[in-house]
Amino acid sequence: MNIKIRLSLFFFLEFAVWGAYLISMGLYLSKEGLGANIGWFYSVQGFVSLCMPALMGIVADKWIQAQRLLGLCHAIAGAAMIAACSYGLSAVGHVGFGPLFTLYTISVAFFMPTIALTNSVAYNALEKEGLDTVKAFPPIRVWGTIGFIASMWAVNLLGFKNTPYQFALSGGLSLLMAIYSLTMPACPTNQSGEKKSLVDALGLRAFALFKDYRMAVFFIFSMLLGSCLQITNGYATSYLEAWGGLPEYADSLMVKYSVIITSISQMSETLCILLIPFCLSRFGIKKVMLMAMMAWVFRFGFFAIGNPGSGFVYIILSMIVYGVAFDFFNISGSLFVDKETDLAIRNSAQGLFMMMTNGFGATVGMLSAQVVVNHYVFNLPKGADPLPGWQTCWWLFAGYALVVAVLFAILFRYKHEPKES
Repeated sequence: MNIKIRLSLFFFLEFAVWGAYLISMGLYLSKEGLGANIGWFYSVQGFVSLCMPALMGIVADKWIQAQRLLGLCHAIAGAAMIAACSYGLSAVGHVGFGPLFTLYTISVAFFMPTIALTNSVAYNALEKEGLDTVKAFPPIRVWGTIGFIASMWAVNLLGFKNTPYQFALSGGLSLLMAIYSLTMPACPTNQSGEKKSLVDALGLRAFALFKDYRMAVFFIFSMLLGSCLQITNGYATSYLEAWGGLPEYADSLMVKYSVIITSISQMSETLCILLIPFCLSRFGIKKVMLMAMMAWVFRFGFFAIGNPGSGFVYIILSMIVYGVAFDFFNISGSLFVDKETDLAIRNSAQGLFMMMTNGFGATVGMLSAQVVVNHYVFNLPKGADPLPGWQTCWWLFAGYALVVAVLFAILFRYKHEPKES
């Protein structure tokens, strides 16, 4: 089978695993009385990303072929997620934070490294076929977004959005991905017999990238922008369904199909991914990253002024700009790291990028967002209207993204030389 087709299915499954719960989990937690803890569930993805992607990148660089390690990680993640579903079904109405959080954390700890490993496996497969990764990768990666959307729609239409069955769907897909990963082309490990320092032996040389001013600034701002990544994943559907508290909007499409409406964000991704090769070639990484940062400003700002009635167009616009906000940051950043780092530390460098964005950035960002949202929304007196509080939260998040964008424009030095088409 053509490698591009195989990799398309590869990414479809990878992100279908994530899409089964990432957007809808907040609704389930709120239903079980755990709404004030939503931030912990989403920030743990960042916490495990502080070490697990980098650690697994090192293992893939040195000892275990990346495609095999990917399969092992998915097997463990899938089993833990199915166990989380089983617990949720056995404790309906009195789900405890501790047991559910523990099982979920185990699953996420082994899932998060798979994102960077999947990229590495794909880049290796494309290079073996003599293909240009910058041109060939984005159209393949778009199938990951399609998989994410497919899972979201399935969860909403099957009635899983506020039940633990979303975890079972994710776990089953993860086990399928574990098997399929083993069919990917073998990835090389660095097993040369030359004597290495402890830093080289542990694969920590990727951290030396911080000695380069440009790479250091890039990673630091990747962390700062990474703070935005999980905020709407954790709170968007809860915000949209909060409008159901108003009688005139109780039966609106935005409330009934909040997960599907949110999936427009991922649909936007499918188009924006295809723009990346052109934009990177024409504008360079600095302008592309600035586009992503400004898109986050609009993402949050449109949420603040939107509603299910006359302001519905702003909700849709918020979903549309998400494609630029997410893809121009994550995909372009990953390609930039792939091109700017040495082959010997490439897996480790991808893990480092993941650690800075989904690790430090997402952890601090989501816990900070939880403080803000709990203050303005979940800690309100019983019966109080939460909508003004939600709008205040979105404006605060938009302001933060704007400050990050301005500082990045000033501090990141990068001279781009457009390629001739």
